[in-house]
Amino acid sequence: MPFHRLARQLLAQRLMGLFLWAVCALWLAGCAQPPPSPTGEEDAWSGRIALQMEGQASQSFSAMFELRGNAQRGGLALISPLGNRLAQLEWKDGHAQLISAQETRSSDSLDALLQEVTGTSIPVAALFDWLKGLQTTAPGWRADLSALEQGRLVAHRDDPAPQATLRLALTR
Repeated sequence: MPFHRLARQLLAQRLMGLFLWAVCALWLAGCAQPPPSPTGEEDAWSGRIALQMEGQASQSFSAMFELRGNAQRGGLALISPLGNRLAQLEWKDGHAQLISAQETRSSDSLDALLQEVTGTSIPVAALFDWLKGLQTTAPGWRADLSALEQGRLVAHRDDPAPQATLRLALTR
């Protein structure tokens, strides 16, 4: 029985890390604005993302990412340095799904799924605004958009605990 609890706890921590990476990717993608697509396709960003969570057990995560869409419809892929897909997050029409090597999770909303996986609220709409260079406020979060033109975005969460720092570096 204790082994089963430990395994579930480790899986929950990994999933939380994956979702936190997803959030970081959303923020990092906002560092630079891609030119409008001539075909009218959705916004897309890619680059590197890093997330550091403070607390009893400090956690940090980094990966490459590919982000497309907006707060209502889109997808986020987290990719290892070797090019392996670590996780895929998709959302649209009142449904969100996270697929990783460990499991698949679904929810009626992206906000609810991120809350379930990370244990905290993630300001998805604000993230997309930040990526577009709009200084939107989100409770507990503050974003530094001063280096967006250089492809860099940093956001800090002070409340609720644990504190978190999200860094994005865009490649395009």
